[in-house]
Amino acid sequence: MKQHKINIEYTELDTIDELNNEDAYLVAKAREVANSAWAPYSNFLVGAAVELSNGKIITGNNQENAAYPSGLCAERVALFAANANYPNSPVKTIAISAFNKNGQVVEPVKPCGSCRQAILESEIRFEKPIRLILDGKKHIYIVDGISNLLPLSFGKNDL
Repeated sequence: MKQHKINIEYTELDTIDELNNEDAYLVAKAREVANSAWAPYSNFLVGAAVELSNGKIITGNNQENAAYPSGLCAERVALFAANANYPNSPVKTIAISAFNKNGQVVEPVKPCGSCRQAILESEIRFEKPIRLILDGKKHIYIVDGISNLLPLSFGKNDL
């Protein structure tokens, strides 16, 4: 029997002011669009802003439904809209921000498993890693590539 350990890497910042202008703008867009999320059941408002290689920024927010499986997360709303409208432009960066009844979440919001898989598929599609900026009131994490959040992932080579 062999035991293995998986390590991930990410950068931690304390405030949005530590980001470069381009990344700070993307986080601001994610925060902005979170405020118009449709989340009447959870009151957990999530916004995502996707920057494409062509410079376009596509936003999305979570869309809840009383039949819970029918809703969709902000990350996939933005990512799918980007891929549908700009099918030849890889995603460079995705910023994600969230708010609850107390305001902005304290710790950086992280994508759910389904969103991580969708981000992986976009990386596979364009053969390029996607930077993730995970926004929180106390910290901001920057993750270079979804493999840092989805080790031992399932992709096209596993079929």
